Amino acid sequence: MAAAPGPLVTPDGRYLIVRGRLWRRANPSLPEDTRKRLVAELMAARREVGRALRAGDERALRAARCRVNEAKIALGERGPPWWSDGAPDENRRLVASTGYARWYGELLRGDAPVR
Repeated sequence: MAAAPGPLVTPDGRYLIVRGRLWRRANPSLPEDTRKRLVAELMAARREVGRALRAGDERALRAARCRVNEAKIALGERGPPWWSDGAPDENRRLVASTGYARWYGELLRGDAPVR
């Protein structure tokens, strides 16, 4: 059985596309051990969000969501962009309303290479 393909990645490697929306990828220049530690922290914080939601604990929920945000900032998925070429950050925007719209449209029509 073949594995499901991963999310679509923009040609410059900055974003994943999920359901037509751009999501900033982690900073590729992070050392692997740092990235793994931060991903583990992110997953732990997300589990805490779930526990707090199930328990109805608003204080724990706020703290857990703060941890999620901090981990995402440390990974480069939020906060200042990790690239330095001056390109705008289009995180969380619909791909059709960004600079990737033409490429994405060509991809949907089968006219562009998939990365």
